[in-house]
Amino acid sequence: MFSFLLALFGFAIVALMALVVIATAIKITFKLALLPLKLLFLPILAVVLLVKFVLIVALGSILLALFIPLVVLAALIVIPVLIFGAVAS
Repeated sequence: MFSFLLALFGFAIVALMALVVIATAIKITFKLALLPLKLLFLPILAVVLLVKFVLIVALGSILLALFIPLVVLAALIVIPVLIFGAVAS
């Protein structure tokens, strides 16, 4: 009985190793098969990221261009109030 269990355990280990080898072979096969697609999509991805970066910079500059006049208006309103507050105290 012990030899049967030992043989069954050995068979299970060999089957597990075979499963790992087969899974690794399938993984490598898919990586090699999909490599041309990856190489085709890299320039497209680069263009998409470049457009995204350009849009972020453009929107940031537009927001900055809108923010500067608001700061000037706020300064024109706040400075006289500060002066009158300093004179009054």
